[in-house]
Formats: sequence, structure tokens, C-alpha cells
Amino acid sequence: MAKGQNTMKTTLFTSESVCAGHPDKICDQISDAIVDAALAQDPHSRTGIETVAGANQICLFGEIKSKAAVDFEKVARDTVERLGYTVPAWGFSQESSFTNDVHQQSPEIAMGVDQDGAGDQGMMFGYACNETPELMPLPVRLAHALAERIDQAREKGELKWLRPDGKSQVTIRYEDGKPVGIEKLVAAVAHDEHTSAEQVRADIIKYVFEPIVSKYTFALPEDQDIIVNGTGLWHIPGPESDAGLTGRKIVVDTYGGYARVGGGAFSGKDPTKVDRSGAYAARYIAKNIVAAGLAAKCEVGLAYVIGQPKPLMQTIETFGTATVSDEALHDYKDKLIGTSVRSIIETLDLARPIYSTTAAYGHFGRVGFPWEAVVKSV
Repeated sequence: MAKGQNTMKTTLFTSESVCAGHPDKICDQISDAIVDAALAQDPHSRTGIETVAGANQICLFGEIKSKAAVDFEKVARDTVERLGYTVPAWGFSQESSFTNDVHQQSPEIAMGVDQDGAGDQGMMFGYACNETPELMPLPVRLAHALAERIDQAREKGELKWLRPDGKSQVTIRYEDGKPVGIEKLVAAVAHDEHTSAEQVRADIIKYVFEPIVSKYTFALPEDQDIIVNGTGLWHIPGPESDAGLTGRKIVVDTYGGYARVGGGAFSGKDPTKVDRSGAYAARYIAKNIVAAGLAAKCEVGLAYVIGQPKPLMQTIETFGTATVSDEALHDYKDKLIGTSVRSIIETLDLARPIYSTTAAYGHFGRVGFPWEAVVKSV
């Protein structure tokens, strides 16, 4: 290599998020509202709720074991109304037809869980890095912030033309692994028929992109690298245009593709399902390792088998950034939290109605969730 040649490596990474009124997120929020309704009455409730939202239809499937008396239809309709789907002409609203095919939990599944075993097999991953104050990858953290800001602008009446559906996408430029700028910004938002594409673009840049990007001390990309409504217009929001399903946004819910994710979705599941609780524990461990200065990046892997309380696999990968030995990292993990199903539920206090608010803008990197807590010492 010639003397003085620049060896800096430049890479790009893109993550997306979706608004709370996205069809898949409608379903996630209905499913988690049912989980919360059951746990509020019976902390030992077991749920595996799947919601489908289509053109003028809301359908529930799955299983439940609970002493709670849950009004499934009311929970579903209240959620749809809260999300802003109050206009039947959009082809989906709180007045849409409703069917409930939820059944009792399989006794073969219950048998293992009753003995404090995992509610299913699977692998879970948790990740943290020092790119943002939230110890999350910048692309997904920024995408979530933009999606949430779009919803806020509609709910607060700042942009009266907005309708309850939308998406965001962010491409970050990295140099030698460090984020240095925003390469592309993308948003898709549903809007009324009276607002021009030019007005939609101008308002999204002013009221959404500018205030969020400025918080992260970056500049907006060039005008040609900002895309708002790539098709030119979008009038009909929600399941009339694109059906929704619980658990279809696993990458959005976790790390935006920046880190590995497990095989199972979170929403609709009570904490005996390690798809959910195991992933939360893995994030808790990874975040605290980074927060304690033991590594700049950390990925924790756990794997369980149905009916068994402890994981079959526990791994910690720090990508060469650790400041202590592998033995010290595992010792720290063991002092921080036990990884049996019962220990995770008890340590993070998961058997309570805290899940409805997880089902939009990501499950990680947000204040208030117990798996996001940073301990001062272990």
C-alpha cells in the first residue's frame, strides 16, 4: 500500500421502524393488551395470542390459561380506537368485524411450564453498544425516534393531515466502525386527500426529521437523499391496504438487523415464554456489561428447551472490545441475574401488565422497562 494512503474503511447500515398504526403493530398491540389484561387479574396467566388484521376484520387465535375474565373483543376494539382507526371509510376501524378463536393452553405445554420450565425451545440474543446514550445501534434507535415523532405529530394535532400508519428508514455512514453521518432518510406516511405531496414532504422534514436528527448532533443528508412517500401519495392507512399479523416485525422489535435475533416474536406471550423473557434477560446482561465499561459492544446468547428451567447455552461475545477476561464477564453475568426462567421473571418482575407499551417503537433502548435498568454494582 502506498505511503500515506487513507486506510479508513467506510460502510453503510440501514434500519427501519414503523408507526404504532402499522398493520403488524396494530396486531402486536392487541395481542399485548390481552396479555396485560390477563396478567392484571392473574399474574400466573399463560398466553400465546396471535392477532390478524385484514380488510375490515380483526381475528384472534392462540391459547390462554388464566383465572382472569378477559373481554377479548373490548380489548381489541379499544386498542384499534386508541390507535386512531375511527373512520370506517378507511376499510378498518374499531367497528370492523371481530372473531375470537383463542383456546385453552395445551396441557402438554402447561405440564413443563408448571414445573418452572421454559414454555418453548429456542435461542435468544441480546445486544448493546456504546453508539448512543441508550446503548443501542444508532440506525434503529434513530428510526424508532422518527416513527414515534410521526405519531406524536398526528396525536398532538401538529400535522392534521396525517393518518395512523407510517414507516421510517435510516441509513448511517460508518468510518472504521464508528457512526459519522446520516446517508439517507426515508419516511412513508398516510395522509388526507387534500394535502399535496410537496406539503407532506416539507412538513415531515420540518416537524419530524429536523427535530429528531438535531438531538443526535447530526446534519440532515442532502435533499436528494431524503425520500418521503416514494410512490408519491398514500391515502388509505392500515389493514385495508396491507394485512397485519402479530410477530411479523421481529427485526424492528430488536436491533434493526445490526445484531442477531432469536427465532421467536415477543408480543402476545406471557413471560414463561422464553422467546420474550429470555430475550429481555439477554439484553439486560449485554446492556449492563457495556454500561459497566466491560466492553464497547456485547452480544449475549441464550438457548432453552421446553420444560427445562435453565438454558442449554449461554454465550457472551464482545467482538474484541472487552476490557476484562471472558471468565470475568461470565462471573459478572452470574452475579447480575440468574438465567433460569423463574429467576428471570422474578429478578425483572415480569409477571405484571407492562407489555402493551413494548409493542411499538422497539422493545429495547427505551426508558422504563426493567430489562433496560443499569445496576450500579453487582
